[in-house]
Amino acid sequence: QVQLVESGGGLVQAGGSLRLSCVASGSIIGFDVMGWYRQAPGKQRELVARITSGGRTNYADSVKGRFTISRDNAKIAVNLQMNSLKPEDTAVYYCNLERYSTTYWGQGTQVTVSS
Repeated sequence: QVQLVESGGGLVQAGGSLRLSCVASGSIIGFDVMGWYRQAPGKQRELVARITSGGRTNYADSVKGRFTISRDNAKIAVNLQMNSLKPEDTAVYYCNLERYSTTYWGQGTQVTVSS
């Protein structure tokens, strides 16, 4: 059993910052890709940022230059530093882990940006 535990969501004013963290536990050693997705009310879940085990990163165009994804080499964990937040960043953010063609999801953490 693999669990992804997210933390760091909350309410922030536009222009502010938040840092999301995701730690994996259970029967897993390493990862191929870890990342963050988000889903706003009435919209489909979308990729925000992802990082491979080799350190290659991808970002959604809407967050480039504002968000930074990083990994914690001491454990199976990723962080998402979110700066210059906008009201349109409001969504539930989900941590994602891919390993050997299996995908795992966290329970989600709410990020709300007020204008």
